[in-house]
Amino acid sequence: MKYLIAGLGNIGEEYRHTRHNIGFDVADAFVAKHNASFHNDRLAEVAECKWKGKTFIVIKPTTYMNLSGRALKYWMDKEKISIENLLVIMDELALPLDVLRLRPGGSDAGHNGLKSIQESLGSSQYPRLRFGIGNDYPKGRQVDFVLGKWKTTEKPVVEQKINVCCDIIESFASIGLARTMNEFNKMTFPL
Repeated sequence: MKYLIAGLGNIGEEYRHTRHNIGFDVADAFVAKHNASFHNDRLAEVAECKWKGKTFIVIKPTTYMNLSGRALKYWMDKEKISIENLLVIMDELALPLDVLRLRPGGSDAGHNGLKSIQESLGSSQYPRLRFGIGNDYPKGRQVDFVLGKWKTTEKPVVEQKINVCCDIIESFASIGLARTMNEFNKMTFPL
C-alpha cells in the first residue's frame, strides 16, 4: 500500500523553520525517523520510506506554498496514489498552538496551499493535518507572524507536536483515517 505524505512550506533559507514551514519540518522528522533522506526531483524534494509493509512517498513541494497542488497532483499520478491515501500537513493560523487537527476534507479556510491543492485535485475531500500555530500577533502583522520563527518558549511544544505528527502519519496508514482522528483529535499539548 502506498501513501503520499505532503508537508507544505516554502523553499529557501529565509523560510526554514518558520511557522509557515511546519509541514516541511514534520516531513523532515518523519523521514529522519525512518532513516531515509530527501533528494531533489520534479516539483519537490522527495523521500521514500517503508514501514510495516507500507510505502510512504514523502514530498516537500519546491513550487512554493501557493502552487503546492501542482506537485501533489504530479506525485499522486506518478506513484498512482489515491486521494484517500494522501495526507497534507500544514500550518493553521486559526488553531491555537496547543492543537493538532486531522480532518478528511473541508474548506481551504484561506490557506493558499490548500486552495492550490483543491484546484489541482478538483476536490476538497482529501485528508489534512492542521498544525495550530496560534494567532498571537498585532493587527496588520499576520504575514510577519506566519513567516516568523518560533519563540523560544514555543519550541518545546512544537517539537512535541512534530513527534506526534509522525505517530499520526503511521496511524493513518495502519488503522485508517477515522480511527486515527478518534485517537488524536482529542489531544492538546501543555504550553
